Parts: sequence; structure tokens; C-alpha cells
Amino acid sequence: MSERPISTNSRIRQDDKYRQTMYMSFVRNALQQKLTGASENFDVLVSQFKPPASGTSNVLDPSELRYWLSALSHVVSRLERPHAPLVSAIIHFPWTLMDNATVKAHMVFVGMLLSARPEYLSLVLESIAQGLTYSSGTQALQASVAETSSNAVTRRTVYDRFHALLNHILSLIPTCPSTLHPLLIRHFPHKRQSQTQHTTYIRNLLRVSTYCAELSSKIINAIIDRALQIDVEIQVEIEDIEKADASDSQNVFELDPFDAPIDDLKEDDDLSSDGSDAGDDAFSDLSSEGGLDDDKPVAELVSSVQHIQDMMQKLDAILTLLFSHLDHPASTTLQTARDLLPALPPDITSSSRASSQPPHTAPSTPSAIELPQLHITLDTEATPEALLSLRRQQFHALLGVFDRSILKTFKSRYTQFLLFYYSSLDEEFSDIFQGMLVSRALLETDQPVITRAAAASYIGSFVSRANYVGREATQQVVGVLADFMQDHLEAYENSDQSGTINDHIVFYAVTQALFLIFCFRWRDLLQDDEGEQTASTVPGGPKKWITALTILKAIISSSLNPLKVCSSNVVWQFARVAHATDFFYCYTILDSNKRVDNGSLQKQPAFLSAVDSADTVKDLNTFFPFDPYSLPKSLRFIEGIFREWSAVAITEEDDSDSEDEDEVENDGRRAGSSDCEPQQSSLTAMLIPRSQQSEEMPLSVSLDAMSISPAHPHTLQ
Repeated sequence: MSERPISTNSRIRQDDKYRQTMYMSFVRNALQQKLTGASENFDVLVSQFKPPASGTSNVLDPSELRYWLSALSHVVSRLERPHAPLVSAIIHFPWTLMDNATVKAHMVFVGMLLSARPEYLSLVLESIAQGLTYSSGTQALQASVAETSSNAVTRRTVYDRFHALLNHILSLIPTCPSTLHPLLIRHFPHKRQSQTQHTTYIRNLLRVSTYCAELSSKIINAIIDRALQIDVEIQVEIEDIEKADASDSQNVFELDPFDAPIDDLKEDDDLSSDGSDAGDDAFSDLSSEGGLDDDKPVAELVSSVQHIQDMMQKLDAILTLLFSHLDHPASTTLQTARDLLPALPPDITSSSRASSQPPHTAPSTPSAIELPQLHITLDTEATPEALLSLRRQQFHALLGVFDRSILKTFKSRYTQFLLFYYSSLDEEFSDIFQGMLVSRALLETDQPVITRAAAASYIGSFVSRANYVGREATQQVVGVLADFMQDHLEAYENSDQSGTINDHIVFYAVTQALFLIFCFRWRDLLQDDEGEQTASTVPGGPKKWITALTILKAIISSSLNPLKVCSSNVVWQFARVAHATDFFYCYTILDSNKRVDNGSLQKQPAFLSAVDSADTVKDLNTFFPFDPYSLPKSLRFIEGIFREWSAVAITEEDDSDSEDEDEVENDGRRAGSSDCEPQQSSLTAMLIPRSQQSEEMPLSVSLDAMSISPAHPHTLQ
């Protein structure tokens, strides 16, 4: 009996070399024949990279694909325009689902292709941008790939491979970001698409920003713009809806979509688009002024509520990703592209027989290709100075987005808290933010009035609510605001006192900001010796207030009458705090304003008669940008730096209002403007039990509800 010949390593190498020669010869002939008009062999070559139709027994064989890629890598310079269908097939075949050897062969080919033929850059980057979306995983359903491993490929693995390829391309073509940016924006999910689709793509965009510094700011801008769109659509007037039972909308054991098998594409509610075209119409019926139409069907109302809740959950998830990205220095770019590519992880799909894998002998590539892990750690050699520099870059990028978009948007409710949070990271950032707001509101007279008024509202809300804004900074802001108010009053009194309410909008916005700051920070507005004595209580006897507040007293008593124009909720709360702290007695003026409204008195500037109908005044009275934050997932970034009213409210013992003053206050509320009392829309009243509503409702409708003293039960009505 004769023995079977044993295959030596030399024989195996000889066979592999022969096969490679055959593949090379076929590829060269197919490319040449295509140029002469003969497409048969070229079409055969293209078909090698196209997944077989579903239902057939044919599959893509990774070992065969590696031979084809190796042969093609030697002739990339010959891939002319007529060969574009072949290049497209190679770029779009499901290479991310293959074993590591095939993945690396594909990356090497792409690198060689773009080095020789940069005209294919847009095609490659388009496929990468699409590959970073959640829906890119659906290609696994149509792809027929040889099963070589029992491990299911997850999206995390797929995304890691796309990032590794993109990182490699960036190292080869430094000008690539200018082509990449519009493609990334084009593939951003529509705002109606699901939370999972948004968060998946945003996570990938933020990861791109860690190794593509040129696009970092633009990526952050794009994500914030999307958050702002969703934020505005939700509308601040329906905030109470977010207090629905959290247990109905959150899964304690939520599966990270990055760790889900690539073929697990069950279309549940979360993956469907948020609402429909009809949902848009239903949402537009939600009025920021008067709630819902009484005759709206209950089913349609519930659908609208669910849509709003879905949008709020989506916004919460997006802001959580942004906060997390900004919170960790490791998420910023302090490493080179090569540093971001650690060693190969274990093969996802290794071949069952080593002999079936041809040795990879592709031409050398300009840089090594390694598959990245998910988590990127900060370079240990990064200095504190480098970290601070990166923080500053991020802050100024955020400040630019705020100035360009957020400041001009009156109905945003949560997006501005990105600046609120980031300003807490360094005293320098807080100072710059306040300085920018002061400049926009008081100094830049060429700005639109509405923008200046919004900036003033931000000043008041920020200084009131940010617990990292100290005593000295608070007094400086108050001094600047008071000086502006005094200059405006003097100019008015020295004029013919004509004009319209719009000529004084910024003045009233600044005054309202100062009222709000006083309510929250009056302890910091006492002179130093007094402030130390009044840390938590209101002592008897006269108090020494900072000089700037003398101006405020004159403003309150002036003919411009800010107590009539400013938000009634802010005015009444200021009146209570000012009286309880012996700063000023406002009730005489409030009673006089009530009698003017009733027609018993007529002495007032002519423009004040148009206050109730002025749209800008209405915007001013309903815009408090840093109202209590209550998105549950991202709340953890805000709650430690946010000043709650309960921490500074006047206590029952401090409140010295008499019963007569209570009657004035009650009468004034009944006779005052329509937003004096906290109003519930029919939507909130129908769906949210009163016991579940927030004790600290939005300031725009319930600042007076901050007065929780039992001595004033009417403030809780």
C-alpha cells in the first residue's frame, strides 16, 4: 500500500503563488477588455463582490475574496472611469461582516486605491458615512456570507471597522475632512426618526470627532442644531407632560444597540419613526398660549402626548451623549491617528482550517491597519495645559453655537444647559459667558431688540440659577445692569418721552433680570459684613445693601413703572422678597397699577397702555432659559450645579407680610395680567394628576409657586 504524499510548506506556497498568478492574469485581462468594449470577464469580476440573491445557496467566500483583493491591489492605478462599477461593488460589499483577514485586505485595497485614484474618495466616504448609521446593519439581512464562526457580529464590531478605515483614510489624505463633512451631515437621521437611530449615529459622529480634529467643532454644531430643533418642537408650555410615569417609558435593562447582534433588527416601537405626517398636524394644534381645543378627540390628544414624550426622551438621550462627550477629556483629540488604533481583537469569523487562508501578500500600505477597540483612553503624557487648551476650544465652539442659534431661539428649553454645564468647569468660562451676554444685551445696540432682550433674560436666569457664580461676580453683574438702567432712565426723562414700548424692551428685560437675581441672590447683595451675618436668615434691623441697589429703588418708583410691564410672576415674587428683607415696599405701586388698569387712574406714559398687546413683552414675560431641568437621564449633569428655589426661599418666619398686604396681593393677581396665576392646559389637567406635578413648575407660568410658605396657600393654587 503506497503512502499519500505529504504537502510540504514549499508545495503550499507554490500552489498559492500559482493561484495568485491566475487571479492577477484574469484581473488584468478583464480590465483591459472592458476598455475595448468586451465586458464578459469584467462582469464576472464584478459579480465576485456582489452578495448572491436571497434564497440561493451561494455565499461570499472570504478566502476567494482575499485573492481577488490581493490581485486588484496590484493594479489600482489601472482602475479607470469605465471600471467604476467594479470599484463600487468592492466598496459596498459587506466587508465589515467578514473575518479579520478579509477586513484588513479590504482596508489595504481602499488605501491603495485612494492613493492612486483620489477621484474615488467621495464614493468611499459616502459608504463610510452611511455605514455609521443604525440602518446600515440591514445589509446583513441581504448578504450571504460563509459561516466561519459561532459568534454573531455586533454593530459595535461593524462600527469599529468603519472607524478604522476612516482613520486610515485620514492619515493618507489630510484634506479628506472637507469632503467628509457634508456627507456626515447628509446622513444625519431626520428628526422624526427614532431615538435609537439618532443616538447610534451621534455616538459615531462624536467618535469621529476624537480622531478628526478638523471636524470636531462642526460635528458638535450639527448635533446641537438637531437637539435645538427637537427642543423647540417640544415647546416649553407643555413641560408638565414630561412628568408622566417614568416606569412606563424606561427599561431598566435596556440593551445597548451597539452590543446587539447585527441580524437582530426587530422593528419595535423604538425603531419606527416618531409619529407620522398626521402627527405633525396634531402637534401643531398645541398652543403655547391657550392649551388644546376643547373638542379635540381624546384619542388624538393621547397620540399627541405620546409624540411629545417620545421627542423628549429623544432629546434627553441626545443631550446625555453631548454632556458625556464634553465631560470626559478622553473624548477629545490629544493623540495621533495611529495612537487610536490598538492591536487586533480576536477574529470575529476565523477560518476553520488555516490552510484555506491564502497568505496575504498585498503591496505595502503607507500606514499600518489595525482594528480599533471601542474605548479610547487619554494619552498619559497629556499635560494639564493641553487639557485646558482643549477645554477652551470646546467652550468657544459651544459659545459660537449659542450665539448663532440658541440665543435667538425663545422656545428652547434644555439645549442651553450645555453652556450652563460647561461654564461650571472653569471660572474663566463662566466669566466669558456672562461677559458675552452683557455685551449682547447692553453694549451692542446694533443687535435686534429681541436678541438683546433674550440676552438679558439669560443673564438673570444664569446668575440666579448657577450655584458656581459667586458673590463677587453676582455683585458685578448687578452693578452693570443697574448702571444701564440708570442711563436709560435719565435718557428717557431728558427726552420728550414719546415713542413706543419697543423703545424700552431692553430696559424692561434688564430690570426683570435684576428682579429675578434679587429673589435668588439677595443674601449676596448685602454688604460684606451684612452678608456674613445673613447666610440663612433675615436678621432684624436695617440692612446695608450694595450701592447698585439704590438705583433699583429709583427705577421701581420711576414713571417707566417696571412693576407693570415685567412678568407678573416675577414682580409679585420680588415684592414678597423685597418686603421680607426690608429692601423695598412694592405693594403701594402694585395697588396703584391695579387701579390704573381698572380705569380709576389715568396718569401713566402713553406707551404703557400697549403693554398687554405687545408681542415682544409677551415673549419677555414667558422666557426664563434656565428653568428647573427635568430630563431624567441627563439631569445628573445639572443637578449638582443648579440652584433650587427651596435652597434660598424666604421662610415663614422671615415673611412679615401683613394680612392687608395679602389682600392687596390677591386683588392684584385677580386684576393683573393673565399669567399671574399658574395656568394648566387642558392637556396637563387631563393626563397628569395634580399629585404627580412638579412642585417647582416652569418659571414662565409659576414663579410665584416658589413661595411655598403655608402662610400663603394661594400661591400653590
